[in-house]
Amino acid sequence: MNTAAPTDQLAPSESGPLSADFGWLLGQAKHAYATEVTAALEQIGISPRGYFVLATALTGEHTQTELAQRIGLDKTTMVVTIDELEKAGLAERRPSESDRRARVIAVTSAGEKTVARGEAVVAAVQEEVLASLPKDEREGLLRALCRLVGDRLSTPVPCAKPVRRRE
Repeated sequence: MNTAAPTDQLAPSESGPLSADFGWLLGQAKHAYATEVTAALEQIGISPRGYFVLATALTGEHTQTELAQRIGLDKTTMVVTIDELEKAGLAERRPSESDRRARVIAVTSAGEKTVARGEAVVAAVQEEVLASLPKDEREGLLRALCRLVGDRLSTPVPCAKPVRRRE
């Protein structure tokens, strides 16, 4: 399933200057992985961002703002994404059952089917990518990343020029 196109970027040698640069390595891995997932999800007609929104919306009654915060999207991108999902018949904006003033994002039955297909696609890409590592290293990598994202890297630090997320 490796659908990634060859790039003109060279991988660092194991002894090169970038081989110990956590940020560069993580960025390279994230970009290559995101490209593979994007290509794979295109085959079922959804973007990774749309998939993340739908999958997260299935976890409960969430407003656009709550979903944006959970996924890490800005408000404008979230509005555009919800508009696209509504147009495709995968999600709807509905009045909240607990707060008449709020509107929540509800996943349609077509959206639920798309999420199920998306889960299988993402799992297959992840399995293929991680298959290049021995099983204990795969599990260790995932545990370490979960720990970092849940702790030290859970919130970006303030900086003069905020870093833009690459999606």
